[in-house]
Amino acid sequence: MKQIVSTILSLAICFFLSAQDMKGMDMPKKENNKQAEVVTYTCVMHPEIHAAKPGNCPKCGMKLVKEKPKVTAKPVTKKTGEMQMSKDTAKAKKMTMHDKGSMNMNEMQMPGKDSSKKMPNMGGMKMGDMSGMKMSGMEMSKSKPDKIKTIVNNTPPHTVRYDLYIADTLVNFSGKTKRAIAVNGSIPMPTLTFTEGDTAEIYVHNELNEETSLHWHGLFLPNRYDGVPNLTQMPIKPHTTHLYKFPIIQHGTHWYHSHTGLQEQIGMYGAFIMNKRKEWDIPTLPVILSEWADMKPEEIHRSLHNATDWFAIKKGTTQSYAEAIKTGHFKTKVTNEWKRMNAMDVSDVYYDKFLINGKNQNEQPQFKAGDKVRLRIANGGASSYFWLTYAGGKITVVATDGNDVEPVEVDRLIIAVSETYDVVVTIPANKSYEFLVTPEDRTKSASLWLGYGEKVSAVKLPKLKYFAGMKMMNEMMDMKGNMVEMEDMEMRNQVMDMNTVMYPEITGPENPDDTAKVDQMQGMKMDSKTKMNAKDMQMNQGSHSMAGMDMDNNNSDLVTLNYGMLRSPEKTTLPAGPLKELKFDLTGNMNRYVWTLDNKTVSESDKILIKKGENVRIIIFNNSMMRHPMHLHGHDFRVLNGQGDYAPLKNVLDLMPMERDTIEFAATQSGDWFFHCHILYHMMSGMGRVFSYENSAPNPEIPKPRLAQRKLFADDRMFHIMAAMAWPCWQTPVGN
Repeated sequence: MKQIVSTILSLAICFFLSAQDMKGMDMPKKENNKQAEVVTYTCVMHPEIHAAKPGNCPKCGMKLVKEKPKVTAKPVTKKTGEMQMSKDTAKAKKMTMHDKGSMNMNEMQMPGKDSSKKMPNMGGMKMGDMSGMKMSGMEMSKSKPDKIKTIVNNTPPHTVRYDLYIADTLVNFSGKTKRAIAVNGSIPMPTLTFTEGDTAEIYVHNELNEETSLHWHGLFLPNRYDGVPNLTQMPIKPHTTHLYKFPIIQHGTHWYHSHTGLQEQIGMYGAFIMNKRKEWDIPTLPVILSEWADMKPEEIHRSLHNATDWFAIKKGTTQSYAEAIKTGHFKTKVTNEWKRMNAMDVSDVYYDKFLINGKNQNEQPQFKAGDKVRLRIANGGASSYFWLTYAGGKITVVATDGNDVEPVEVDRLIIAVSETYDVVVTIPANKSYEFLVTPEDRTKSASLWLGYGEKVSAVKLPKLKYFAGMKMMNEMMDMKGNMVEMEDMEMRNQVMDMNTVMYPEITGPENPDDTAKVDQMQGMKMDSKTKMNAKDMQMNQGSHSMAGMDMDNNNSDLVTLNYGMLRSPEKTTLPAGPLKELKFDLTGNMNRYVWTLDNKTVSESDKILIKKGENVRIIIFNNSMMRHPMHLHGHDFRVLNGQGDYAPLKNVLDLMPMERDTIEFAATQSGDWFFHCHILYHMMSGMGRVFSYENSAPNPEIPKPRLAQRKLFADDRMFHIMAAMAWPCWQTPVGN
């Protein structure tokens, strides 16, 4: 018995001593690591800045953020075997190397258990290669929706006829009765629906007392039917009928609109849907976004050219000296004035109402819990970008500009003027969920309510921090108002949004003492385990470390769509052929409101000659302070975004300030095709070019080419009478 007791006591003592030894081994390591940590601060826009104390960046004035503590102790290496392929991929794919050895991360996904762990520094990764990745927590946001059944259309291809009657009408969107243009009595214009293989036969009856036209945005069709007056056809004269007839050889969400003058602004836009022979068997809703201004579009155009502050006053965004002094931005305001820059804004025009399918509040109660709904969204606005958010959860993007992409799940996206996106959302319960549409300037909003029952609202986007944007823009512009590219930085494919400094939901409130709860802002999840410091991941462009994902210690795992996330499900490589490379700078002058390519308007430029059979590559740099959605008629182009052979196809490329993007397309058509900024007032000011195929047959719709050219050039040569404001025009009797 004594022997047993003795043995037990001996074992207990051994265990105790062993535990003490282990503790003794751990403690010095922790203490050593603690002593080795060095806390420094850096600027997200100027990561070369390193400071020992918090404060503001000496270059741009932005708040410094804490860098990742530097530890001199030997780091513990982790097994790479913890990284696994996404379960959603149909087949196991190997990691491939693209674009000079940069790593393609599309199919990589962190295991669910470790989603809160930080990734090691990805020092050699290019911005364009970060497709589908959550910027905080490092989860991949690519995912395929649950398998959706398909339904086959067995109806043989046939001719589908539409008769469109264009006429003046009166509308009241904002409490004031104003003139608009309706088609078949409708604003927006009727949704035109076809199936791949059909033939479109569209009779346009112009009952206006003015000329008109219709352009079929994003469609592949004979040049004579593209619908650009004085370029591919003569305008449709008043009280005449014109026939557009062309085969439907593609599919997807597109739209159509007037290409005559400013008619698009007052009602001439509509959805154009081309179904596949085999489509998903889920509810589908065409959604066309637009804006309405009580001011006549001609007066808007004139006011923009006169550089008045009226629109800023209406928006409450004048950024006066009083506001500057109150918020501590007096120096920023003075610098802005010294450089002769207008007040900071992200859009040009004040609008009285924003619309979804012609309504500010659009109810769709037919959906029930568990339904997946496909929204075919087209931005038919004349000049407004829109943020899209959803109260019912994630948004799954499945197509853009009529072309399928591998499904990618995001919290929000911004849709450029004239872009289209197909998204799938789920109705979580038997309630009505808000799909919120907010213009980029966040002045107002419009809502699409999906489902029936108690309303679940999406959180409204807070007001922009304009002085923060002004300070950033002052740093980026020289005394002539030109953008100055940041050294060694290549900004591409919307991965770095320069306006992030103005987003309170990302960078915190304008006033640091503001007690507003950040976690109430749309999509914010402030789990400290998933926060990512700006130094946790360096996404290098050249030698520049991109830290825009954490603009101010208020980190979130909010996933915003960018072009780098888009990947075609099929290869999009161009056929063999000679390569023609073109380079354009997007340029402009906000004070004179002249927008150009390489400082020349359409009327000041020659046509750009291309040959059938060659491949055309275009490198575009946005050397202006505005975003520009560049649209190419009659073609889809590849957006070179780091996806290699699977680069997505689009027909609209949105370029943010200081961004340099590359697109390419196969020259397979004939005739003249317009390439232009799709912000209506930028296009009318001259921001475009004409691509002309050599040796094309004469266009029968243009019997007098010289006369047509003079009329085409007249748009950007329009004379605008100088005046403070033509306030009497707001009181013009209805119908004049």
